[in-house]
Amino acid sequence: MAVMVVLAGSLLVFRALGAFGVRRFGSGKEATRHALAVMFLFTASAHFTPMRHDMARMVPPSVPYPEAVVVFTGVCEVLGAIGLLVPRLQRAAGIALVVFLVAVFPANVQAAREGVALGGSAATPLWARLPMQVLFIGLVVWVTQTRRERTPGS
Repeated sequence: MAVMVVLAGSLLVFRALGAFGVRRFGSGKEATRHALAVMFLFTASAHFTPMRHDMARMVPPSVPYPEAVVVFTGVCEVLGAIGLLVPRLQRAAGIALVVFLVAVFPANVQAAREGVALGGSAATPLWARLPMQVLFIGLVVWVTQTRRERTPGS
């Protein structure tokens, strides 16, 4: 659930900056795009810490080289986060992130079913993870695949 706190908290910060006149965050879509980037960087960070060993236990047994997969998916999240913030890459990053979120969902199912602990905390239960995944996908699609709003002064 820390992911939701990071997403919501960063969204509130960006919207507040927008309310205080920072044009970059003048629209909900731009603030959400940046909050998603923060969220993906936050989740990616775990892929490069000792927590990656816990994450490797999430990988379904049918997937070879689980630790390499964890590092690879962390790199994908970092690149996706960067892509969200580069206007020419946003649409492609959005498509890639949606594919990524769908592709890693089986690992979340595996973690919930096997009771895999992540950094000493229980994995997010499926009843919470599925709606979160749908929310993340919906937000990514909204901020990357729909027409861009013009921010004041742009």
